[in-house]
Amino acid sequence: MKVTPPNTNTPVVSSTDGDNKTEVVTQAAQQTTDRKTNSHSTQMQLLSLARTFALDGGMLEQKKQMPLEDRASKRARINRLRKQQNLEAIVHKAIPYCSTEEAAERADPDWFSQFTKLAEDVSSSAMQDLWAKILAGELSQPGAFSIKTLQAFKTMSIHEAKLLAKACRLSVRDGRGKNIRIISGCYQVPGLFNFFDKQREQTINLSQRGLSYSDILTLADNHLMYEQETESSPMAKGEAVNFNYNGQNLALVTTKSDCILRFYKFTPTGVELARLISDNPDTDYISLLKSQLQHHFSITA
Repeated sequence: MKVTPPNTNTPVVSSTDGDNKTEVVTQAAQQTTDRKTNSHSTQMQLLSLARTFALDGGMLEQKKQMPLEDRASKRARINRLRKQQNLEAIVHKAIPYCSTEEAAERADPDWFSQFTKLAEDVSSSAMQDLWAKILAGELSQPGAFSIKTLQAFKTMSIHEAKLLAKACRLSVRDGRGKNIRIISGCYQVPGLFNFFDKQREQTINLSQRGLSYSDILTLADNHLMYEQETESSPMAKGEAVNFNYNGQNLALVTTKSDCILRFYKFTPTGVELARLISDNPDTDYISLLKSQLQHHFSITA
């Protein structure tokens, strides 16, 4: 059964207070002459949500109200149907992401059981698509998504999921793909001959590419990134370090001795969820890297 919100243009709210015997009647037409604005008012949104979740029974006149126990049963039934509908939508969305070839390993029923408990309240179509990718990814590679990662993902909003996608656009991976990080700058270890070099330390302004420090803190709050920067080991002149940048090879070769790269690292949970994000390189970011790091590195992409 499909649960649909009621028509919010219907004149609503008639409620009775049992003690004062007062009746308050509110009609949508009385709120504003602008129907479009009225249909999106906070009052009308609340009424629509209340109806959808069967919580509007107390707004009716007392003589028209269902018994409280019946209203509770109705709400429980609607919630069950809504959860069933959400899970069926996710499974349906996951089918195209799955392979028709025989899998090397069997899916874990216990993992799937936990998955359904965590995903059953997801009604946003965009978020359902991400949960569908998680399901398909786990089936193709058992162990790809831990229950801990699913629990973290459950608390994420669509805004936070978009922030993760934005961070992935600026991230690089090591050869094995197990470490994901965003290059945030570099510097040369202070020495006698470079101490007064104004370009000895370089910082990449990530906000120029749409990722502010407050965004990084939001990702850190969701256990997707570490808010503190980490550093590479000092590299000798001519030493090369290779990364995978959204499907492309990115090679950095030091032009000076004792150069160090700075990064924002993804957490293990962030690394797992980054698998949901398709490769989408930002060519302007590569240009920014080249301009900011050219004093210490030559970069080939």
